[in-house]
Amino acid sequence: MKAIDLATGVQTATINANGTATLATATGQTNSSINASGALKLSTGVNADLSITGTGNALNVLGLAGNTGTSTAFTAARTSGIGGISGKTLTFSSFNGGTAVDVTFGDGTNGTVKTLDQLNTKLQANNLSATIDANGLLTVSTTNDYASSTIGSSAAGGAIGGTLTSALTFSTASSPVQDTVAQTSRANLVSQYNNILNQIDTTSQDSSFNGVNLLNGDQLKLVFDETGKSNLSITGVTYNSKGLGLAALTSGVDFIDNSATNKVLSNLNAASSTLRSEASSLGSNLSVVQVRQDFNKSLINVLQTGSSNLTLADTNTEAANSQALSTRQSIAVSALSLANQSQQSVLQLLR
Repeated sequence: MKAIDLATGVQTATINANGTATLATATGQTNSSINASGALKLSTGVNADLSITGTGNALNVLGLAGNTGTSTAFTAARTSGIGGISGKTLTFSSFNGGTAVDVTFGDGTNGTVKTLDQLNTKLQANNLSATIDANGLLTVSTTNDYASSTIGSSAAGGAIGGTLTSALTFSTASSPVQDTVAQTSRANLVSQYNNILNQIDTTSQDSSFNGVNLLNGDQLKLVFDETGKSNLSITGVTYNSKGLGLAALTSGVDFIDNSATNKVLSNLNAASSTLRSEASSLGSNLSVVQVRQDFNKSLINVLQTGSSNLTLADTNTEAANSQALSTRQSIAVSALSLANQSQQSVLQLLR
């Protein structure tokens, strides 16, 4: 019976300095025994379901051969006896900004947890998950979003407490195990990201025209009339990587897990929104400049037309005047010629 209890985890053995062993009963368990009336009581244990096999009439003698009395195997499922975890509560503090949760074990009703799926449903909001191995060992770990965090650390939180902790033994939280291949890829992404930031810096420095760079904090004043009273002042912005709130990343720290990557993505989204806002502002100023440009062009055309009307002759009118003058001259010549002929005729008559 002691061998059965040791195999099922009902009892544990501690080797003393003199070579003897001291047996201890696990919390909440009852040792296998034979009572005064000869009834055999076997504990099903905590590590695995109790399974006993035998040959001949061994199981029949012990009353473990079933109704037929001929079975060669006996199996009993594990049960939660007095002192088990039913009604006990585990408290998980907030882990990486997750929701702190109290897990009460029971029959699965009234918010209690009975199955592994129900436990994971509770832990999901706190960025945690749980698994159970073949020996019934419960392991609480982080999700992929926070794979670089340690449960219970001062930075991440997630410490475990509650009414059940006094009855259980917890191992020290292990450090995250990094995937070498994945981290190499993430390190390459960090290098690419930093190169893009350098390109943003150089592009903002080179975005100048006629000595004015609106992406480097310069100001531009546009005058729309000859008096200078109508004008538009455009204040530039400093939109290099620092001005956009984008900082260089460190390999092995940034992009190390999904949470760190999401922080960078949030900064990129904020920078994108900032650029869209400034593009809208510059677009509005461009519309004002284009309207004034069209207005000035129209005004110039009107003034040029008026000036032309004052200084330039109408070719049609002048052509008609020239033709009329030519006609008058022709008539005058003809009239003078006729007059001369008349005077000669009078002179001939006097002769």
